[in-house]
Amino acid sequence: MVWRMVNGMNDYRAQYEEKLTTPEGAAAQIENGACIFSDIALSQPKAILDALEARARRGEVSDVTLSSLLDIYPLECYQPDPPAGLHPVSLFCGTGARQGVNGGRCDVLPGYYRDFPRIIRENRTVDVFCAAVSPMDRNGYFSLGMTASVSQTLIDKADKLILEVNEHIPYSLSAPVIHISQVTALCEHDMPLVELSPAPLDEVSLKIGGLIADEVRDGSTLQLGIGAIPDAVGMALREKRNLGIHTEMFTDSMVELIQCGAVDNSRKPIHRGRSVATFGFGSKRIYDYIDHNRAIELLPVEYVNDPAVIARHPDFVSVNAALEVDFFGQVCAESIGTYVVSGTGGQVDYVRGAVLSPGGQSFIAFPSTAKGGTVSRIVPILTPGAIVTTGKNDVDNIVTEYGIARLRGRTLRERTENLIAIAHPKFRDELRYEAKKRNILI
Repeated sequence: MVWRMVNGMNDYRAQYEEKLTTPEGAAAQIENGACIFSDIALSQPKAILDALEARARRGEVSDVTLSSLLDIYPLECYQPDPPAGLHPVSLFCGTGARQGVNGGRCDVLPGYYRDFPRIIRENRTVDVFCAAVSPMDRNGYFSLGMTASVSQTLIDKADKLILEVNEHIPYSLSAPVIHISQVTALCEHDMPLVELSPAPLDEVSLKIGGLIADEVRDGSTLQLGIGAIPDAVGMALREKRNLGIHTEMFTDSMVELIQCGAVDNSRKPIHRGRSVATFGFGSKRIYDYIDHNRAIELLPVEYVNDPAVIARHPDFVSVNAALEVDFFGQVCAESIGTYVVSGTGGQVDYVRGAVLSPGGQSFIAFPSTAKGGTVSRIVPILTPGAIVTTGKNDVDNIVTEYGIARLRGRTLRERTENLIAIAHPKFRDELRYEAKKRNILI
């Protein structure tokens, strides 16, 4: 038995060496006219993408479509004077893609995050899946590390799998794996993982975090978004007990809640004793926590973000952000007017799932003002061209540093009054005037 296992590992190592090349050699496997996909954040293979863009600069690439989710690397194809022959498509429009999208150099594929696996299966061509992965284990498998997301769908549909092996990527015991026999080509690129700096917790964020934390019952299951306010919520929940985690993105504040004893997942009806997410991104603290840890499950987004799955958790609490909200309760979290800054992600999935959960609550939270206090985020109508992320029929609670506006089940007049009450005081008279002018308030 020992001989067979060692012999098998030797066979896997031989396959590995046979398929091993440089980033340039891996990029050379991508043919003209190909449709390439990479998944979210740390699963994106920087060295291979850099090599592909270098080929494009030399005029060796034509009509190649490059689709990805939350980008964390400043790809040249998003910048002014991009290399010819590459056509980027963003499924989320994160910081990296934003400049390209608004400059007309990058296309956008709209959709709920949970729907992307089905959209890819039914509507998109996937010739090549490129991914950054952990080193191969003794059974010949590479782990997608911090990412489940849409990766299994891409693995199943792609004609070619091209991998960038990075020794810093943790080995997840639940994320998708790829066997060496499935791999077309691979390269090694041991770069430190990008870390997300924690947002500074200012007075406004701490106030909002405390307001939301006061609404959370012991035993609740949490989804927290990214940024100062979700982090502040996490810090304010340290004294709670028996909390659970079922979330899109696994963050530093969640590790803090686990390690301080507030989260033990003991009351979750499914995945009891385990935190569930579809990807992780943050500091090295997260990456170390996920490595070979059975207490964290990274599962496909079409499952994790399914409102029906979310709703199975009693007292579910969802916390997300927005840019502005109008009197009807329409939430814009994706654009400033026509200027695109983000994607839909899983906000609507968790708003709907939390509302369907027995005792569940959804909170859309943000500071009451923007641009140094000169602009109110609560507005009579959304800025012309603004993208509606969460619709008026789904919205539950809106939170600023001035309180919580309950919108679900309220009339337009009641919604307007509740929203004006949590607007910054210096804008309340103006908002009330606009509401009267439109005959919402008498």
